[in-house]
Amino acid sequence: MVDVPRQRPRRIKRLRPVGDGELRLHHRVVHGYRRAYRMAGQGPVLVLIHGIGDSSATWAELIPDLARTHTVIAPDLLGHGASDKPRADYSVAAYANGVRDLLSTLDIEQATLVGHSLGGGVAMQFAYQFPERTERLILVSAGGVGREVNPVLRAVSLPGAHLMLSALRLPGMGVQARLFAHLMRLLDTDLGQDAPELLTLVDALPDATSRSAFIRTLRAVVDWRGQVVTMLDRCYLTEGMPTMLIWGDRDSVVPVRHAYGAHEAMPGSRLEIFEGAGHFPFHTDPARFLSLVEEFTSTTGPADWSRENWSGLLRAGRPGSAAGQPNTAQNRAVERDMREASERSAT
Repeated sequence: MVDVPRQRPRRIKRLRPVGDGELRLHHRVVHGYRRAYRMAGQGPVLVLIHGIGDSSATWAELIPDLARTHTVIAPDLLGHGASDKPRADYSVAAYANGVRDLLSTLDIEQATLVGHSLGGGVAMQFAYQFPERTERLILVSAGGVGREVNPVLRAVSLPGAHLMLSALRLPGMGVQARLFAHLMRLLDTDLGQDAPELLTLVDALPDATSRSAFIRTLRAVVDWRGQVVTMLDRCYLTEGMPTMLIWGDRDSVVPVRHAYGAHEAMPGSRLEIFEGAGHFPFHTDPARFLSLVEEFTSTTGPADWSRENWSGLLRAGRPGSAAGQPNTAQNRAVERDMREASERSAT
């Protein structure tokens, strides 16, 4: 009989219960506009940034677990959810400014940012604009990597989008849209994986003001050719910043190949692929998502930002250019992607 060494019992972290009252929407007026957000828990700060047409409600089932060990802040971006929807600047840079200003009103100086889809682009832009306030990045099915994006979003960026979205509110159209979504799921298409969430986004545009804000946001990042902003040209600046990429391998909105491109461009990043998941992997497998976030934030230290290090990275520039390198097919492909990216720079 072989003696098996006794394993040391795992140390159980004390979890603080989260009350239902903490999960309700709060409001702050910033620059004259009312901004909605959810805030719960205590501990290191996690900021959850939703995608286009969505709201903080997309994180609702995850917040109670995350808030047991973190202070969780989930804003409704301007033009979304219960926040005001003015005729305003809905670029990723403006959204990054808005997140900073909301955090400042809450007396929060630093945070780990978790961004989904458009929110991933906002999180990356926040880290670029305010590196001294960014501890870690968790990018979930993030926009702003490659040009490809779902053709429906490209179509909505065209003139006449208001009429297209308004038509979806006509009697009977909701039933037809749900039948189409059900068919896509029965056929086991990638679009079918995301159909329920995408239909929820349509339901979140009940009036002309909401639809106008959605279209303004979309046109800031997408045109008829695809995504018009990128983070690839500045990904090297994440060196020394703990970064995790999470993607579904059946993402019908932002293809999974973007995950591999971003992972290659971000020094020291970690990549987690959810098999069988679409554009919302944190809905498909919330237990795995929660486990990854908890493990990542507890085993990595916050970015140690300094002005000298930042200046050094900028002076050195993006590594891996073809200059001085063998003219391989891979290098030519990288340079082609970078040239395309430079045409779509968010700056």
